[in-house]
Amino acid sequence: MLRIGLTGGIGSGKSTVSALLAERGALVVDADLIAREVLEPGTPGLEAVVTEFGPEVLTSEGALDRAALAGIVFADAAARGRLDAIVHPLVRRRSAELIAAAPADAVVVNDVPLLVETGQAGSYDLVLVVEADPGTRVARLIGRGLSEADARARIAAQASDQQRRAVADVVLDNSGTPDQLAEQVERFWRERVAPAVG
Repeated sequence: MLRIGLTGGIGSGKSTVSALLAERGALVVDADLIAREVLEPGTPGLEAVVTEFGPEVLTSEGALDRAALAGIVFADAAARGRLDAIVHPLVRRRSAELIAAAPADAVVVNDVPLLVETGQAGSYDLVLVVEADPGTRVARLIGRGLSEADARARIAAQASDQQRRAVADVVLDNSGTPDQLAEQVERFWRERVAPAVG
């Protein structure tokens, strides 16, 4: 099994890279999707979040109000730390279950936005970092409905490009066109993944 840690800042294009790797046969374990799963209504994760942050982080239907929670944790590093202490262990446990169920010769891509922040770089055979210039990332986040201020706050709350590069085996630049990114993924697969898995 080849384990690849995929990371990059919000708006860098990790999801696009994940999809391109999945097209080539990788099993993608997406930490963001798992984080949603472990905070679904009725889960111990959501119960713990409500205990920590209060019922105002719930919608009227009893689901997590992500915007309300984001408003709390992106404005307060201590609050973000309390949330991370609840969510990260649940995500790691569920990720481990998914990986344990994979074939022994699988190429497993862990899409982990906070790989650097959570000190997980050493857990992987290869660390793949996706970068895009800050202006491009802000524009992408505004396109997803965030204000410019919120976009910049979320970028600032994460590790820097320099911190990610320090743990990277390979860095992909996603400031250009989709075709340019696809070419870089193809080269990564050909030069780093294929030789490792035979």
